[in-house]
Parts: sequence; structure tokens; C-alpha cells
Amino acid sequence: MAPDANQRYAPVPPIPSYEEAVAAGGTEWHPQHIPPSPIDGSRSGTPEGQSLLGSHSNQQSASQPGRGRRPPGYRRPTVETDDESNLFSSSDDSDSDDEADHVRREMQELEIDDSDVRAQNRSLWRKRIAFSLPQWRWKWKWRLPQLRGRAAAAENTDAEAANADSEAAATNTATTTTTTPGARFAFPQLGSETLFLLIARIIAITMVLGFLYLIFASSMFSSMVPPLTVEDISNWIRGVDAANMQSHMRHFTSYAHIAGTEGDYAMMMDIENLFSRYGLDNVVRDEYHVYLNYPTADGRAVEILQADGKVSWKAKLEEEEVGGETNGRQTHPFHGLSKSGDVKGPLIYANYGSREDFQKLKDGGIDVKGAIALVRYRGYETNVGLKVKAAELAGFAGCLVYSDPKDDGSARVEPHAGSADAVHRSSVGLSNWIVGDVLTPGWGSKDNMPRMKIGETQGLVGIPSLPLAWRDAQALLQSLKGHGQNVPDGWAGAVPDVAEWWTGNGSSPIVRLKNVQDEVDKKAIWNVYGRIPGTEQSEKRIIVGNHRDSWAFGAGSPHSGTAVMLEVARLFGQLYASGWRPLRTVEFMSWDGSTYNLIGSTEYVEQNDDMLKKDAFAYINLDKAVIGQRFRASGSPLFRKLLLNVLRSFQDPSTNENLLELWNSEKADIEGLGMDSDYVAFQDIVGTSSLDMSFDGIGFPYASSYDNFAWMDSVGDPGFEYHKLLAQITALFVLHLSNVPVLPFDMGAYSDKLAVWTDELDKWVKTQGTKENPPAVSLDNLKKASEEVAMAVRKFVKWEAKWDATVLGGSGWEPNSLGKQRMAYNSRMADFETDLLDDEGIPGRKQFKHVVFGPQLWDNDRNAHFPSIRDAVASGNWTLAQLTVDRVATVMVAAAGNLGA
Repeated sequence: MAPDANQRYAPVPPIPSYEEAVAAGGTEWHPQHIPPSPIDGSRSGTPEGQSLLGSHSNQQSASQPGRGRRPPGYRRPTVETDDESNLFSSSDDSDSDDEADHVRREMQELEIDDSDVRAQNRSLWRKRIAFSLPQWRWKWKWRLPQLRGRAAAAENTDAEAANADSEAAATNTATTTTTTPGARFAFPQLGSETLFLLIARIIAITMVLGFLYLIFASSMFSSMVPPLTVEDISNWIRGVDAANMQSHMRHFTSYAHIAGTEGDYAMMMDIENLFSRYGLDNVVRDEYHVYLNYPTADGRAVEILQADGKVSWKAKLEEEEVGGETNGRQTHPFHGLSKSGDVKGPLIYANYGSREDFQKLKDGGIDVKGAIALVRYRGYETNVGLKVKAAELAGFAGCLVYSDPKDDGSARVEPHAGSADAVHRSSVGLSNWIVGDVLTPGWGSKDNMPRMKIGETQGLVGIPSLPLAWRDAQALLQSLKGHGQNVPDGWAGAVPDVAEWWTGNGSSPIVRLKNVQDEVDKKAIWNVYGRIPGTEQSEKRIIVGNHRDSWAFGAGSPHSGTAVMLEVARLFGQLYASGWRPLRTVEFMSWDGSTYNLIGSTEYVEQNDDMLKKDAFAYINLDKAVIGQRFRASGSPLFRKLLLNVLRSFQDPSTNENLLELWNSEKADIEGLGMDSDYVAFQDIVGTSSLDMSFDGIGFPYASSYDNFAWMDSVGDPGFEYHKLLAQITALFVLHLSNVPVLPFDMGAYSDKLAVWTDELDKWVKTQGTKENPPAVSLDNLKKASEEVAMAVRKFVKWEAKWDATVLGGSGWEPNSLGKQRMAYNSRMADFETDLLDDEGIPGRKQFKHVVFGPQLWDNDRNAHFPSIRDAVASGNWTLAQLTVDRVATVMVAAAGNLGA
């Protein structure tokens, strides 16, 4: 085999033939007698046709002592064996002894250390180790340790005895080497060539050890993964496949898949298989058992009854069949976590169903006791569960919620989408009070864990409810004419053919509301996880999540997010397969049960809360990901700097304008987090900095059967251009979070926002109370805490500038000690959000522990912060309010202190 051109070896002394070495006539052998090597020009060959070992070589060497001097480095061919009775050794022992004495005398004349010859004879490894250093700088012959058997030991004893006989001759010989009896090594004298070689070898060893130390003392091994160039990233981002997302969307919207059903299980298996196909590691199915309810075909009814109890009108309830045969049965319109019951009473219209709306009815003298409330979706009370709960507390026996064309996206879609027919399904679980499985608030719903009884939980409403299309609400609103009062300003909706809007009262037509359902105390749901492990801080996680369960077919919500998440997972799987590894672990998670009460994500968080508090750096949520063309982000201010840098890299596919320029032109900013998706448990329970990204801006038929592939393909995002854009944004965003050495968190933006939110809270507090009971609470301690956070952040971020100057200014070389400091710095940045948790939680709602983010008791304003303070102030208990302000301030001061620790 031809030698490797990259190998470099020290020159091997030329080896003569045995006959040439002992040729008669006293002719001295020289390397010049050997023709140059065809490889490197050295004279290391032997004359063609000559043998290195003649059949009578041993006898010749003993009988002809007058031969010429052997060439330097010559050694008799020998055969060593562990067997003391060597069958291949010469029978003439005296001849062998004479030959050994002759060799030793010649070595002394040539100033060759006898120990070196013995070592060569015993060596089992004769090929020198190749190095890439130039030959003129590296002459030391590296050898592996000797392996000696019994024969070698015996040979060594005989050689040492023979060496004693030659000491006198060696003493009289002019030499630079001095040996002592029993000495194993010869020590060079000052000024000798041997001393020079020894010093050179010591220097060489020192250089090698120093080089190895620099390697191990630096973070070189933590970045052995081939770095991604700008061109690599650009090509990778361009690899987003819109057709692939379109295909996923078509498949996932082809059948109904409410949480815990057969369709949901089938989709879980699809996601699981795709995670594995895309090359994610450790794909895991995580099962929980939770409380769920399901509608029955004949268990729902909304009817107007005559005085004799006969039905004069009956709501259709169901949507027109739009799925087709391949979709299976469309899901029945119903409310998740609703109350079973069959009630009747006079119909009363109550606008958006807020507590203020019901108070207006009471102030107008309208008795609502035992009535059936008719309210509309959206408005300033967006949580449907709070609408139904407010109706319950006001005294209503049941509640109907309809989609008004004035507010709801389902009524603003194209005519072919059936705007009059669309029913907005939803949950009426009280997520502001208890999130996740309502029977296990605060812990994961595993088989071996305790469970509350249905009557013990605060997460369920106490009256039955159903959703309606405006087509059915139209007949109910028309029946109220002349009953009660004309509605107050702003209460009138836009349902066609309702000429006059009346509130209704006790004389209104009697309406029956029937909602008899199936309830399952422990229903199985399934989360699915896949990951790409990190190399530097593998325990630290960047999590990307999306729920897959849906009230109906779910094109806009959730499967625009599902398609984007799967495409991002595919992209990262390609990088992973090519050998790339992130510094921090990237995890992709498919949640179940989200539509009911954010159940799957919350149970995971509660089951793994300690780990997430310690190791989760960020959570990126994708839900209603593409339902328009306007980019929107909600979440922690920590992501602001990175988000703006990512937006700068992309253009809007419709206008061809830069996304960052569009963002700035709209004076947009990262909004606060509400209660409508799976970021809630991460941000509000364990303090994992969270961000929700989407393209919206148009109404869509949310939670109806019309939110299907046909709508998305023709109205929502034809060509899936915005799906492609969001996948690119998300991929680049997650790549930075997982692979930039210094975590790209904007600590300054967070401290600035705390100051702004504190001022907003102060203004809001002043508007609360009454003339008789004005607000008596001071926010001075909270303002001081905000200032302490700002000072701590200013000092904290200075380290990053020092790291930039040291590493980026030093050709990218990071010593190991500095790398450890950087990783600790990253952890402290991520811990800041976790440090804003109050372990006691919000009074009465202890699941929610973040002092800045979280739901209020009766409000879902996503841009309202400090929920516990707002609750206390809204109660009118100023002593409680002041204690709450001071407690929140204490938590913030402690978080600031941890930054400086």
C-alpha cells in the first residue's frame, strides 16, 4: 500500500545486506553505496537481488573476524521468543558469545550506549510514531514501553555479566559517556552532543505538554462541533418547505380530534412518528389522567316553550356538515368542563356577560333569579368561563353564549365559510382560578397521585351552558322585543334582522337549556416530546411547544402552529444529522388537552416543576400561529433584543418590506401574556421566560368546523407563505437561543419594563375605590424595588462586555475558566425570571406564583401586570393591598440581589 502523503517519519538508517555488511577485504561500508529512495531521495534501499539474511550468516560472522567495520546502527537479525528452548537458535553457543563480545567492543568504539542496543534487541515495537513536525526540528525516536518475557529477562542478565568484562576497555577509550557498575542509564557530560540532544528533548516535551495544557485548559473541546457559517445558516433557513407544512395541515385537519379521543390518539402517534423520522433524540410519550367531559348526540337542546310547556322553537345547534366523508363525524358544539343539567327560565340578554353587565341589569331593576342568560363572545370579558361564572353568581340558572358578527371572527369570514352557521366551541373552565386538570391543582395527574372530588374544586362552573351560532341567537333576540328595557348604549350587536334590542325580564319567553353530557373522572391524554441534546450545558433547555388537540378540525388553531413546529423540528433534525450540536438542549413538545384548560402543558410543568425552575431557559409557544399577515409577539421583555435582530433578517412576502421596519412603523412591542395558550404554566408557575409568536390580523372561524384546510388554503394563508416565514423566524430565533455562547437575553429591557409597569399600576390604583373609601395604599416600596433591579442589571451586564473584549477580541479563544464563568452568567440571567416567583403564590390561587405576570381574578387584560396587587386593590381591603405591595417589592429586591451575588 502506498504510504499516506501526510505521514512524516524521522529518517531510518539504511539497512545493508548481511553479506555486504561482513564482506571480505576490509572495505568500509557507506550509505552512499545505496541508490537514492524513489520516495524521498534518501539512500535507504538495498541492492536489488541481495538477501538480508544468508543461510550461513552466523557461521561466517564467527570464522572471519577480520571483516571491515559494520555500518552505524547495524544489528544482527535475531528472533526472540518466550520459549527458553528456542528451536530456531544456533547450536553453537560459543560462537554466539564471541559474536556478542565483538559487537559490544565495536559499540564502545563507536560511542554507542550498550543499554540502547540491548533495548533495541528486546523491543517489540520498532516503527517510530509519526508526527507532523518537520524532520529538522524533531529527531527524537519515540518508542512505546518494552514488553519483556522470561527469555528477555535471562538475556538481560547474561548481557550485564558480559558488560562487566568490557568496563576496563571502555575506561581507556576516549568517550563522552561514563557508566557505573549496575547503572541502567548513561549520564552525559556538560558540553557533549548527548547533553544537547537531551536538552532539546526536554524542550520538546515541555512544548508538547504546554500545548496539551492549553487545549484542556480552554473550552476547545466544548466547541469541537463544526461551526455554522453565515452561509450555512442562510442555506438552512431557505430549506423551509411550505409544501411540507401544507401537507401536514391537510392531514391534521382531515379528522376531528378532541383531547382523549381516538382521533387525538391517532394524531399523537403521527407526531411521535414524525419526531422520530426527523431524527430527534429520546422521543417520549407522557400520559396523564384528567377530568374531561364530552357531548352526547341527544343530550343538548335549546328551546322556546309556550305557556303550556310545548316547544314553539328549537335551536338547530349543529353546524352544516363541511368535513366530508373522509373527516368522520364533526364534533358536536358544546362547552368543555361545562355543568350537566336541564334548566328553564325567562330569557335575559346581558351583553358580554361581565360582572359589570350583570350589575347594570340589577341596577335597572331586572330580576335575573332563575333566568337563562344570553351573552356574546369576546368583549372586555374574554374568558368564557368567567362569563358563565358571573352569570352563576348573579343568580342565573343557565347561560347561552353566541358569536355576534360585530365581534367574532367566525362571522367575518368569506360567505362560503358559513358565518351564520359557525359555532364557537370553547371551554368554560375557570383557568384564571385553576389551570390544568381541575382535580389536581398544583401537582401532576399521574395514577398514584391524589385527586379532588368534582364538588371540591374551584375550577368548574355551577350552571349548565352551551354555545350558539348567531343563526340560532337571532330567533332568541327577536323573541325579547317588548320585554324589559331597551339595551344600554354599546350593548347592541350586529345580528341581522334584529330591529330592536331588548334586555328581557321576568316576563320574557321561557327558554329550556339542556346539557346532559358524559363525564370521565380519569381520562388518558398524551403529550409527546423529542429533543436535540446540547454539548455544553445539556441540562439547560430551550423548549418549543404547540398543542394538537382541537374542538373541531383546527386549521388556524392549533395546526398552523403544529405545521410550523414540525417544520422547525425537521430543520433542526437535518443539522443534527449533519453532525452539528447546540450548546443547549432543544426540545419540541406536543401538548394534549389544551383546549379544555391548558391541561397537558400544565400537568407537565407541575410534574417537573423543580427541574424547570432550575434548567428551563426559555419556552417558545406556537398556537394560532398563522391567521393573518401582521406579526405579533407576546411574552417576557427578555426576548426583545433577539426578536428585533431576527426580524431584521426577513421581508414580508406580500409587501416586500423589512419586518423590523414594519414593526417599528406600527410602534409595536412585545405584548403581555394572557391566559389563552400553553405558555401560562411555564411563565406563571415556574418562571420560565416565554414568548408566543404569530401572524394575525384577520378574523377566522375559531373553534368551528369552518376552521379547516379549505379556509386556510384559500383565505388564511394561500400558498402558505406566512407559514414559511414564521418557520424561518422561529428556527433562527431558537438557533440563537440554543447556540449563542452568551444567552441573548435583554436584561435592560426587562428592568425598563418593570419601571413602566410600576407607573401604570400606580395610575390604575388611583382610579380604584370610591369617594367614601378612596385607595389608601402606597407603591413607594415597589418603585424602590424597581430601581434596585435597574441598578443591579446595569452592573450585571458589564460582564458581557468584558467577555466580548476578551474572547472576541482574542481571536475567539476562550479559556476554560472563562467558559465556566460564562455558563454561570447565562444561568443567572435565566434565573432572574424564576427569582420573581413568590413561593406562596397569589392568595386564593396558589398555582400562580409570578409576581409580575399572571391572571387576575376577574380580568384577562394581557397588558395588566402585578396580578396579586391588582386583586388586593380591587377588593377594597387597603391593609391587604399594602401588605401585598410590600411582599411583591421584597421578591423583586431579592431577585436584584441574586443578580449581584
